[in-house]
Amino acid sequence: MKKTALVIMAAGIGSRFGKGIKQLEPVGPNGEIIMDYSICDALEAGFNKVVFIIRRDLEEDFKEIIGKRIEKITEVKYAFQEREDLPEGFTCPADRTKPWGTGQAVLACRELLDEPFVVINADDYYGKEAFFKVHEYLVQERCEGEKLQICMAGFILGNTLSDNGSVTRGVCHVNAKGQLTGVTETHNIVKTPDGAAVEEEDGSLAPLDVKSLVSMNMWGLTPAFMKTLESGFAEFLANIKEGDLKAEYLLPTIVDKLIQEEKADVTVLKTHDTWFGVTYQEDKYAVKAAFEELIQKGVYTSPLYAD
Repeated sequence: MKKTALVIMAAGIGSRFGKGIKQLEPVGPNGEIIMDYSICDALEAGFNKVVFIIRRDLEEDFKEIIGKRIEKITEVKYAFQEREDLPEGFTCPADRTKPWGTGQAVLACRELLDEPFVVINADDYYGKEAFFKVHEYLVQERCEGEKLQICMAGFILGNTLSDNGSVTRGVCHVNAKGQLTGVTETHNIVKTPDGAAVEEEDGSLAPLDVKSLVSMNMWGLTPAFMKTLESGFAEFLANIKEGDLKAEYLLPTIVDKLIQEEKADVTVLKTHDTWFGVTYQEDKYAVKAAFEELIQKGVYTSPLYAD
């Protein structure tokens, strides 16, 4: 069986969520968290290794809440995203409070991965279809020449909205061959009676097509991508404007740049599953209800893992 890894980005601070650490918030009837269901789906699809990207100050709690449980069923590794983990010649500004974004998060795994891998957010539920499609893509033999060959799960915008506030989505542009031609990071997307819209600064709403495909940071990547990510991080840091303490090295922006420079072919794998996640404190009630419904339909067992 070909080795493939599930990489879970769980180092986010979760400031919008309020009290508690949203990645570790129980949502299942037996204390399961969203990551439990993602791991279950990934293992079912064929992934056979899990890499958690976390903060060092969360390590003990993280292992107690989920890590030790997952170590019983598959190979587990831990990577730590830290502000100070920068290429040689760069230092972290003293006033910067957050790490450097999802690109740096994946780079934290560079010593732990030598196989194809899928990257996901810890606080997002993706459904089963996307994991199967990404895994099938990653295990296919393909010749990587000058261009990287990677993939992305494309979710239908209307299936990814929150009832409790605005969200940010990478709106995808896809050609007739099913390949990504660009990603537009779009902020302040809100659910409306007619579908979805971008809320402008003046309060007006610009309608969006709810059938558009969006990125939910679920990428099928290869070890070759990691090398590109590493060199690109140094370039990103070198071009940050003086005094900018919030600049982030983000996967959608990185992939978009590679596409525009004709350095990557990105296959979009459309999924019809409904995304849900805990962005706001109020979201957890809807998420708990959604998992209860999935259990009732037989999609998941309860408890999720047998003792």
